[in-house]
Amino acid sequence: MMPQPTRKVKFPPHKTKIVCTIGPASSSESVIEELIKKGMSVARLNFSHGNIEEHRRNIRRIRSAASKVGRIVAILTDLPGPKIRVGTLRTEPVTLNRGDDVTLTTKDVLGTSSLIPLDRKELPEYVSLRKLIYLNDGFIQLEVREVDGDEIKCRVIIGGELLSHKGINLPGTKLPLDPVTDKDLDFLQFGLEEDVDAFSVSFVEKAGDIIKVKDFAEKMGKSAFVVAKVERETAVENIDEILKAADGLMVARGDLGTEIPIEEVPGVQKKLIRRANLFSKPVITATQMLESMLQNIRPTRAEVTDVANAILDGSDAVMLSEETALGRYPVESVEMVAKIAKSIERQRHTLGPRWDLKEQWSKGGEGATVEDAISLNAVEDSRTLRVRFILTPTHSGSTPRRVSRFKPDCWVLSFSENERVRNFLALSYGVYPFLVNDEKDHDKIIALVKESGLAKKGDKVILTAGVSPQAGGTDSLRIITL
Repeated sequence: MMPQPTRKVKFPPHKTKIVCTIGPASSSESVIEELIKKGMSVARLNFSHGNIEEHRRNIRRIRSAASKVGRIVAILTDLPGPKIRVGTLRTEPVTLNRGDDVTLTTKDVLGTSSLIPLDRKELPEYVSLRKLIYLNDGFIQLEVREVDGDEIKCRVIIGGELLSHKGINLPGTKLPLDPVTDKDLDFLQFGLEEDVDAFSVSFVEKAGDIIKVKDFAEKMGKSAFVVAKVERETAVENIDEILKAADGLMVARGDLGTEIPIEEVPGVQKKLIRRANLFSKPVITATQMLESMLQNIRPTRAEVTDVANAILDGSDAVMLSEETALGRYPVESVEMVAKIAKSIERQRHTLGPRWDLKEQWSKGGEGATVEDAISLNAVEDSRTLRVRFILTPTHSGSTPRRVSRFKPDCWVLSFSENERVRNFLALSYGVYPFLVNDEKDHDKIIALVKESGLAKKGDKVILTAGVSPQAGGTDSLRIITL
């Protein structure tokens, strides 16, 4: 059970949400508390690492820490998918030097600098001579020289240090692997039993991959918020159908940057964020946001600019991976993202035109609906009248997400009877979610805003609502002076 905010609500100084991967560097409850205080909105558990019991303990710690701090923190569990990984190395890291010969093997052995185990028995069937194999997000590159049974003999083209369980990519090779594996379904069952808030699906290629996860949850008598991780070129090509099925999107630049030419990643990132904004689905930009802070107390200037540009592009959230899971400065990394977000959000309207979602809808673009018009008008009116808040009672979370994508200057307060809907809204830009007994009781919602000290007499707020006889849907807004 995630906490309901205390009477005295203190808003973060930034509206961009921060996703933190919990790992050895951040799994203690005291560190998790500090991550929340510094700005973490979503805690990510990467099921590619650790075991069920470790994740169970982390879920308990996250919930306990969130309760102590009095903040809503959603738990996002990352299903590993069919990623090919290095096995266990005898000592680590091992160093691979350019020109060295190295053998990849499917045998169950402890790896060395010359013999590296794989976790996929079928991999030798899908490689050929002169084929490039990437290790560790492409930082290490091998060229295939010979395939002999369960061994792939390679020459190191670009060397570097390698750790156990790092990923392996074969750019341009289509492997017949289902993005949702049996192991993923086991993890999914565990997550559903633990009532986690959302699941991210790795190596999504089509809408059916998302539907498979949702159908599995439904058979368990549950429902699942599903975030599609875009890591393959096929997913980029099928992005609209994926967005229709998914509840959110993650631009996972690590594997994506090995599956497509790396120089194309910035353009693809912008395209994916735009499409997610159009579909009013929260979008996370991930991978190497502050990579240098694994070892250093300060990031590079390029990393700071990368985080800022991801926010300006329209990201709802930015994600820290190894920075918080393994790095020396997990808390400082979150604090740095928060500082960048606070600074760049203030300048959003002064940095020149970006792709304009408002203009897209003003032209009646791409199937605009009544809900889209209401959300756009709410944001425009909030800026014209300088309202205190936009209040969005919601059953599904749709209305606050539609408002959020226009990046309003004021906070969007959402009110839902459904705890999981409330928690998932912790992923949307500028949304502060509340749990209420009756989301249709607007008088009580107004009273809650007053009693919490969020607004004072004379403040203006905008309230979105559905007033038509048809069930569901937001079709009106009210401007209220308290």
